[in-house]
Amino acid sequence: MSQFAPLQSPSPNFDERRCRKPVDMVVLHYTGMQSAEAALARLRDPDAKVSAHYVIDEDGSIHNLVPEDMRAWHAGISFWRGVRDVNARSIGIELVNPGHEFGYRPFPDAQIAALIGLLSGIAERHRIAPAGYVGHSDVAPQRKEDPGEYFPWARLASAGFGLWPGADFQVSPNAPELRPGMSGGAVLDLQVALDRIGYGVEGSGNFDPLTESVVRAFQRHWRANRITGSADAETTSLIHYIAQRA
Repeated sequence: MSQFAPLQSPSPNFDERRCRKPVDMVVLHYTGMQSAEAALARLRDPDAKVSAHYVIDEDGSIHNLVPEDMRAWHAGISFWRGVRDVNARSIGIELVNPGHEFGYRPFPDAQIAALIGLLSGIAERHRIAPAGYVGHSDVAPQRKEDPGEYFPWARLASAGFGLWPGADFQVSPNAPELRPGMSGGAVLDLQVALDRIGYGVEGSGNFDPLTESVVRAFQRHWRANRITGSADAETTSLIHYIAQRA
């Protein structure tokens, strides 16, 4: 657990969930602003109309902005595992980081330790399957790229929060290499697998711009050393591997 108790920093930017389904997702973001103070000010500004349930600073301090039983405004236009109102079904957590616009950098150990502690409490209050721990880029792949390639998804998964390939993962010798502009059965199989994981991609059999964005988001989450939007044999194998476990 984090050594810091959550600080109460209320935001007016929330409403009722108005959903009969329980919370079953955690969406992770980076703040993408030049300081924690600037991020907290924006997330608490009624004119900004954005918020999150929690903000975690780089030193591990946690700010609670919106009660968990309320709907924070963090995901925007998004989709995951058939859910279009992601805000209604999720807990939104912002990690203080300047993001790609202002000098993206790795997340400090103290910040991730605090996140894992916070997730431990959230897991006690809500039933969230491993596939329910996602990034903003997963639920909005055409608009967002946070929390980005430096986010330690493997560390979260090892703590019990999220999916990650195990020691049994192997690149299939028959895995096709797929790229934008291609079409056919292998592309359709890839799209079906991405849909099974949770991404909002249509099974058209065409490697269109949406599919490219989704593949890029998948790589940002599960293969951060290769974010191209094209699916080489390892990416294709990984997509099918994760889909079988989602």
